[in-house]
Amino acid sequence: MRIDKFLWCVRLMKTRSVSSETIQKESVQVNGQVVKPSRSIKVGDEISIRTIGIIRKYQVKDLPPSRVGAPKVLDYILDITSAEEKEKETFLKLMRSLQRQVGTGRPTKKDRREIDRLTDSE
Repeated sequence: MRIDKFLWCVRLMKTRSVSSETIQKESVQVNGQVVKPSRSIKVGDEISIRTIGIIRKYQVKDLPPSRVGAPKVLDYILDITSAEEKEKETFLKLMRSLQRQVGTGRPTKKDRREIDRLTDSE
């Protein structure tokens, strides 16, 4: 099975075209080597996917016949990402959530009522 199709089948990528683009950007490695989207995958291969600041690693347990449902994904891949990378991921998520400034975005229902009161009183 092709690596781009495999990543899509086990739900590591949302679409097959996104999978191909990620591989072409050299963000995916198989057994430590940068690959092309047409590279064949076999049982026992180790896949590394580099995303924003994190390197996630998976081991191929079996090849799916087609795209599988989320509960069955664990039958086909084994997450072997290091604990250090997982901690880094939680830290990055926390940092992104703290960067949002209060008051940016849509006004709440309460804010809208206050705006209406101010504009109606004039």
